Amino acid sequence: MKIAVTGADGFLGWHLRVRAFATRPDLEIVPVAQADWPRLAELVSGVDAVIHIAGINRDTDEVVRDGNIALARDLVAAVGSARVPVVYANSIQVGNGSPYALGKAGAAEVLAEACAAWGTGFTDVRLPNLFGEHGRPAYNSFVATFVAAAAAGETPGSIADRPIGLLHAQGAAQALLDGLATSGVVSPEPHETSVAQVWETLAEFREIYRGADVPDVTDPFRLDLFNTYRAALFPAAYPLSLAPRSDQRGRLVESIRSHGAGGQVFVSTTNSGFTRGEHFHLRKIERFVVLAGKAEIALRKMCTDEVVSFVVSGDDPVAIDMPTMWTHNITALDGEATTLFWTNELYDPDAPDTYWQNVRL
Repeated sequence: MKIAVTGADGFLGWHLRVRAFATRPDLEIVPVAQADWPRLAELVSGVDAVIHIAGINRDTDEVVRDGNIALARDLVAAVGSARVPVVYANSIQVGNGSPYALGKAGAAEVLAEACAAWGTGFTDVRLPNLFGEHGRPAYNSFVATFVAAAAAGETPGSIADRPIGLLHAQGAAQALLDGLATSGVVSPEPHETSVAQVWETLAEFREIYRGADVPDVTDPFRLDLFNTYRAALFPAAYPLSLAPRSDQRGRLVESIRSHGAGGQVFVSTTNSGFTRGEHFHLRKIERFVVLAGKAEIALRKMCTDEVVSFVVSGDDPVAIDMPTMWTHNITALDGEATTLFWTNELYDPDAPDTYWQNVRL
């Protein structure tokens, strides 16, 4: 199937593209970024369905309300006689009377009417508040704002506590992909928490996560939030310094102190000039510590050309934790390199959370 994704350069659009690459090899994604909007008719020509994520979140009340409806009308006009199903990234805010809610509801009406006239499916995915890696502070969600503050060693100016339901962007992406096979209104289940609890958890992560220490991430929501926090730290906060201890017997390096589940540790050697890795993860934490020799660790943010690399040595051991949705590798330099690898979960061959993609294209 060939699927056009509008808003492909935005927060949720990026998460959906990564998840589709990892889990839906049967799909060919046609990304439609904001700059591509004038070419919308060309880009949606020949597709089998459209996932419509593009929207306006921040602007004047009038622009937010009318702009979201206008985007839906543009899409209907661009699809025209192609008559394809549409999956729409809507919001649970529909019905609260805000300009944003009115705009999202109006867009849903435009798309639903068009699909009814075309005789195709329309899936209205009502998404709760989202969070996840690489969200924009003061734009995508309060979680992104809190994460940026925690990463900067700051405290939010004010925390107006209230209960709130949160869904990780990968959960939202899965709901949208699932919408290709259904129709009607879909409401993914959020994790129920509170604004204050989110900040308290991030403050806990900031206190624990340094050197060898990793906080308890046995709870799936805590893992999602920790991965979101780690993404905000990368690459400026890495490598993580470790503290070798030496005496007449030799040297000891604490490489991992997990405050939750033990996970899995293994050590491997890599011959000079050879590379290991070339994969990424959607949820798993993976730590590299070179214990002997010299190596380059390289990472690329998925769906981009952004590559970050670190040259590390066993003479001065450091830890680098691979951010989720960054493909990564390690190459031995100037001889054999011995590396310790740790992941926060045991390897499951039926659900390995390992997706192959070269760092350098």
